[in-house]
Amino acid sequence: MTTMQIRQAWPDDASAVAGVYVRSWQAAFAGLVPQHYLDAMDPSREESDWKTRIEATQWPTSGVLVAETEVGVVGFAGFSPSQETPAVAEIGTLYAMPEAWGTGIGKQLMLATLTTLGLADYTQATLWVLEDNERARRFYEAAGWRADGAAVEDTTGGAALNKLRYRRPLGQPAHDLVRPESRESA
Repeated sequence: MTTMQIRQAWPDDASAVAGVYVRSWQAAFAGLVPQHYLDAMDPSREESDWKTRIEATQWPTSGVLVAETEVGVVGFAGFSPSQETPAVAEIGTLYAMPEAWGTGIGKQLMLATLTTLGLADYTQATLWVLEDNERARRFYEAAGWRADGAAVEDTTGGAALNKLRYRRPLGQPAHDLVRPESRESA
């Protein structure tokens, strides 16, 4: 069994986070985002942006969590106050290496993120998801997230992509995120 720890990201994690970001995008958005855009993504070009984001952390109001195993960083989640309503948290990123999909790493990252947002006294959180990203939508809906009716058009890579905003109250149990054996002892 793989040992995993979730912890706050530090600036020296930026290279690993950029690698997860690019690999995840290239796999998750194939067929949704133009392939030329995905092919042009490069972790070395993303690293400085991630270092800046991580350095701007105002824990627990904003920050980046990383999921780390013996092979290194395999997933991460980033969050901050919503630009529209600063009293509401926004999860801006939640990505895992494609080979880690289906292993529970995403669920554990989500649970750790929701716990951290609760420490910051947020009562609600939002996130945006591509309307055509069925896998991500199923993941979020299983964790208690629901589309709230807001939608925007994203033009990443030159294509018109519809994004839906999902919302979730904080402070309620994330039953689908907790392993059954954990629920019994909770």
